[in-house]
Amino acid sequence: MSGTNIPYLKDPLGNEHLLEFDVTHLGRSVENEIVIISNRASREHASIRRDGRKVFLEDLGSTNGSFLNGERVLGSALLRDGDEVMVGEVVFVFHDPDTTTRETPFPELEVSLEAGEVRLNRRLLALSPKEFALVTYLYENRGRVCSKDEIGRAVWVEYQSGIFDYQIENLVRRLRTKVEIDPNAPMLLVTVRGLGYKLVGKSDG
Repeated sequence: MSGTNIPYLKDPLGNEHLLEFDVTHLGRSVENEIVIISNRASREHASIRRDGRKVFLEDLGSTNGSFLNGERVLGSALLRDGDEVMVGEVVFVFHDPDTTTRETPFPELEVSLEAGEVRLNRRLLALSPKEFALVTYLYENRGRVCSKDEIGRAVWVEYQSGIFDYQIENLVRRLRTKVEIDPNAPMLLVTVRGLGYKLVGKSDG
């Protein structure tokens, strides 16, 4: 990108589509600013609207829907840097240069026991049963260091005998690949050497 702060969409071929207008239209018709070559795209499918520093995706009553991070958009939805926008069968990645110039935002982790869902920055994660058990246990005890013994009893309730350290370490490693932006520099799921693991929030540090 040039030294501009205009938000843009990157298509699967790596082309960058600047969102320089107040409203950018996406669809199959050549009248759109971004033309979608897909049979699943409507002629006037979706629009992206800039309102000050905020950018919104809006579906224009398309037949097959517009999707944000895999979920159908009803009405309009606020876009954030790194969001995936699917129109027709084409997936774009939204980039906001303003956010990349600031410090890395703290990841937002949401755990819903009722729905059995875990979301990272609003994006639904696909977790194994053990990964879900681990993240929910740590989430319920967030801010507190959980020992490996406690984690073993909570996650492997079917075992009466002890769980080996390597099993817990491998599970933590797998979970980090899904909940951390950089698994090698964890911000959420941190190791407290000699004590165990802790799930931290913005205010925990």
